[in-house]
Amino acid sequence: MSLVRFTSEKQIHELTILYQFSNTMLSTIRLNTLTHLILSILTSESSRLFERAMLFLRNENSGALQGMLGVNSDTARGLQIVNAEDVLASRWEISDEQMALQRSDPFCQDVRSTRLDGTPDCSLIRSVIVGRRLYTSADSRCQTCDVCRIIGRLCSGSFAIAPLVSRSRSLGFIIVDNPSSGDEITREELHLLQLIANQAGMAIENSMLYNRVEDAHSSLRDAKERLVHGERLAAIGEMAANLAHELKNPLITIGGFAGRLLKGLPTESRESHYAETIVKEVGRLEKMLAEILAFSRKPTICYQSCNIASILKDCIENCQATLEDQSILCSVTSEDDLSVLGDGHQLKQAFLNLMLNACDAMPSGGRIGVVASRSALDKHSVRVIIRDSGGGIPVEMLPKIFNPFFTTKRHGTGLGLAIVNRIVTNHGGRIEAGNHGEGAEFTIILPMEKRHT
Repeated sequence: MSLVRFTSEKQIHELTILYQFSNTMLSTIRLNTLTHLILSILTSESSRLFERAMLFLRNENSGALQGMLGVNSDTARGLQIVNAEDVLASRWEISDEQMALQRSDPFCQDVRSTRLDGTPDCSLIRSVIVGRRLYTSADSRCQTCDVCRIIGRLCSGSFAIAPLVSRSRSLGFIIVDNPSSGDEITREELHLLQLIANQAGMAIENSMLYNRVEDAHSSLRDAKERLVHGERLAAIGEMAANLAHELKNPLITIGGFAGRLLKGLPTESRESHYAETIVKEVGRLEKMLAEILAFSRKPTICYQSCNIASILKDCIENCQATLEDQSILCSVTSEDDLSVLGDGHQLKQAFLNLMLNACDAMPSGGRIGVVASRSALDKHSVRVIIRDSGGGIPVEMLPKIFNPFFTTKRHGTGLGLAIVNRIVTNHGGRIEAGNHGEGAEFTIILPMEKRHT
């Protein structure tokens, strides 16, 4: 009679565990929380199943098995039962603090640093991953296999490995053992482990699928926001282009008449000063309108062979007066055979804009260094670095400096660097900004011209 009662109580205990485990798997979709719950339930005092549990998940591309988590009976003590008084509604919960404690445990770190070859050369892998069958330490296994040696190092005495399977696909496996007591794993415990692993496999795959849907939804939302933002920018750009075109002719007229008045007025008179101010401001507005029109106009690239050294030389000649007026020393180092396929006029505009920006950052003098060479990482690319000693760019502004209409200058349009970025991008290259020593550093990388031999 007592044996029957013991058997009945044990069956009720196992059924309760299965029911609570099922409720727990339905309580969360977070993969990280799921894995901690699964292993904690297997090793907790309330379930009284195993003393340690390890989880390995399979990489779909490489087939390798990566250790994800290791939990023992000590680190599983933070597991809590919710609605314990109602068996039908009861389930387990684990806090973020307890999960962090489990991850910091040396045993867990040992598991997480373990990576197993997922090829079917090993009898253990063939049985668990390919055959999707339960494996125990009593099964015959090879003695020279790296996988078996690693698992033998992680486990102590009797152990069992249960595959995680869902929709005829192997996701990985769970390893359990009893290192402290050395107790053998019974057939009933193996059966319960298999049932739990089956539910765990489905829950883990559902979590993975949910995360993929979330990622796809997030990507779609970001793409939609970029599209809406692009449409707004296009509308603003069209409006700005039309406005700039309408303002250009009146400005030219105002500037022309102001220039004539300036010539006919006494040099030191108040009226002469007013006319001179009008001429300067009109010139600034004309430059601003020219930048707006250049940015809004769809660029056309006239492809031809462009020598980088020649373009940089022309840029230095164009800004020579500015360099001398502001006492700026400029050095250029360039390899002679650096050629790209592109529009020389647009590339010159990009380099010249960066040099003039460097001059604006050093009104009291300084240094500009220009270096052009083959890229160290890609020998088929040209790298042009422009550095200055103007104090650099605030770190918080670095991500924004290529955005249209973003500027730190008092009278700037915020389109200069945006135009440079577009020119470089249209030539198949990229531009990077940062700080170096005393000033800012811009790096332009362009694909070299392919020469037929």
